[in-house]
Amino acid sequence: MKLGVALPYGEGVMSPEDVAEFVHAADGLGYDSVWVAEAWSFDAFMILTTLIPYGTRIGLATGIVNVYSRTPALIGQSIATLDALSGGRAVLGIGTSGPQVIEGWHGVPFDKPVQRTRETIDIIRAILRRDRLEYHGEVFDLTKGLKLINHPLRADVPIVVACTGPKNVEMTAEMADGWMPVLYSPSRAKDEYSESLDAGFAKRDPALKPLEIMPSVSAAVTDDPESARNIARHGLALYIGGMGSREKNFYNQLVRRYGYEQEAADIQDLYLAKKKDEAAARISDELVDELTLIGPRGHVAERVAEFAAAGVSTLVLQLLAFDQPSRLKMLEDLAAIAAITA
Repeated sequence: MKLGVALPYGEGVMSPEDVAEFVHAADGLGYDSVWVAEAWSFDAFMILTTLIPYGTRIGLATGIVNVYSRTPALIGQSIATLDALSGGRAVLGIGTSGPQVIEGWHGVPFDKPVQRTRETIDIIRAILRRDRLEYHGEVFDLTKGLKLINHPLRADVPIVVACTGPKNVEMTAEMADGWMPVLYSPSRAKDEYSESLDAGFAKRDPALKPLEIMPSVSAAVTDDPESARNIARHGLALYIGGMGSREKNFYNQLVRRYGYEQEAADIQDLYLAKKKDEAAARISDELVDELTLIGPRGHVAERVAEFAAAGVSTLVLQLLAFDQPSRLKMLEDLAAIAAITA
C-alpha cells in the first residue's frame, strides 16, 4: 500500500518552516506523494514549486486543480514546468470541482464537466508528447498546430482524476492514470462504482498502465478517537452540507446512496442555514468511521487492510492533527502501519 499525504490549505495551519520539515520527513519515510489542494486558496502549482528542495523522491501532486479556471494548454505548461524543475516528480491531479467554486469563485459556467475533463486529458497528453496541437472537440477547437517550445522531461506525467459521479468515473477508468474518489467507503465501493469502472476499463487503451485507485481519506492514529472524530466531522460537514447548492452537491448525493439519506439531508439543511457546528454534530460516529481511518494503531491497521482488499493502491491521507509534533508522529505511525499491512 503506497501512501500520499495532503497539506492543509487553511491559512495559518502550518508555517512555511513546518511545511518544509513535514515534506522532508514524508520523503524520508517513503511516502509516495505530497498533495496540495487549491479550491479558492493559494495557487497549487506555485506552492508545489517551493516544495521541490525538501525531498528527493516524493511526488509533487496537485490535489486538485480544476479544469475550468485554466485552459488545458496552461495546465499542460504548468505541469510540464513542475516536472522539469523537480526532476520528474510531478503528478497532475485534476477534477471538475463543482458549481460553487466554478461559478461562484471563477465566474465560469459549470457545463459539460465530463466532456471537458476528457478533452483536457487529451490535450495535456498531446502537449507532454510535444505534438502539434490540433484538436477538434465539443468544448475545445484548436487549429493552429502549435507545440510546446520546451521539451518536457516526461511525456507520461501521471494524470489523476478526482470524481465520484458515474459518468466521470467511467471516463476516468477509460483514460486516466489514477482515480481519486472522495468520501470513499471500502465496504460499499463495489456496489457504488463497479459498473462505471468496468464500463471504462472495457474501453481503456491497453498501452495504459492499470488504473491506480487513490482515495483521499482523513486519518488519525490515536487512543482518543472521539476527539479525532470531532475534528473530522467539520471537514465532512463542509463536503456533505456545503460543497454545492441544495440541488447540485455530488458528495451529499453520494452519502445518500450509501444509505444515510436522512442524515445527509439534515446535514445539508443545517449547513445551508449557516448552522455549521450543528451540521457537524449531526454526523454519526458510524458515518465518520466508514469514511476515515481513526483509532488506535491496531484498528487503523485493520482499516488499511480493508482499503487494500477493496483494490486501493494508494491512500492519500489528510492528517487530523494540529501541531507539528503530532503530525510528524502520525506520519511515522501510518508509514509503519502501511508497511506492516503490505
